[in-house]
Amino acid sequence: MAKVFRSPARHGYAVEVSPFFPGRVACVASQYYGIAGCGTLFVLDETDSGISLVRSWQWGDGLFDVGWSETNEHVLVTGGGDGSLQLWDTANHNAPLRVAKEHTQEVYAVDWSQTRGENLIVSGSWDHTAKVWDPAFSRSLSTLKGHEGVIYSTIWSPHIPGCFASASGDGTLRVWDVKGAACRLAIPAHKTEILSSDWCKYDQNIVATGSVDCSVCVWDLRNVRQPVNQLQGHTYAIRRVKFSPFTKTVLASCSYDFTVRFWDYSRNQPLLDTVEHHTEFVCGLDFNLHIPKQVVDCSWDETVKIYTPACLSTGAAP
Repeated sequence: MAKVFRSPARHGYAVEVSPFFPGRVACVASQYYGIAGCGTLFVLDETDSGISLVRSWQWGDGLFDVGWSETNEHVLVTGGGDGSLQLWDTANHNAPLRVAKEHTQEVYAVDWSQTRGENLIVSGSWDHTAKVWDPAFSRSLSTLKGHEGVIYSTIWSPHIPGCFASASGDGTLRVWDVKGAACRLAIPAHKTEILSSDWCKYDQNIVATGSVDCSVCVWDLRNVRQPVNQLQGHTYAIRRVKFSPFTKTVLASCSYDFTVRFWDYSRNQPLLDTVEHHTEFVCGLDFNLHIPKQVVDCSWDETVKIYTPACLSTGAAP
């Protein structure tokens, strides 16, 4: 059974589990499905009986993505519909610590670097640019241009310092070198918009993409002529893909078809499980880094759910 947190009149866009606290989750949600109105950042704790609200903050525009600091357990970054990034501290009840506004359209993706000795944020926007930031937020360190469409996803490599991937409405997955401020690889990964991407936690060459074409493609960056595997099963656009932090070839995807699906891309029949416990688009998804097999998701149906899918709990997956 899933534990459920309800966010009345707030439609979930993204969730991320704290890298420091096993039961702590951040969720960003927006009024009116993100089309109008304000956004809310929720910090939640899993308890024995359910999910409790630690703190919440309002922002004057929709909030679309969230990332925890990898160096300070109390700090988070969010991306907003007004083109700004906001830095929040769970010890500060009232307002963001800092706000940076350079993007000219919605910020749809934020991510905090994980590699040792690096403390950077990357943002991706509907203005077709990605920006790299120091958490001091005085101004961006670099602006990376090359995409010909909206950027929906920016994800740091967990292996290679100064390297991130971006996914765009132009159908390409791009890999960027921050030090050189250059695109090192552009993959025509789908013929339609790509809404999400993620790096394998165990192999620096493996990246997954999720698209409006209802498929997840797994790519080996050393040979991008065709995907390693194409995972078919969703019936509407895939909103987010996430690799397991515990099993090299297992990943999850959530979709506008109201489902979350679990895959093992190394198998001939890769689909492990389909979870149908939402009544609206599922937009946010994350694995718990501390609790093997636990998953968190959020939906436009105004709920955040924490659960263990059957395929992982029964040992059907490696």
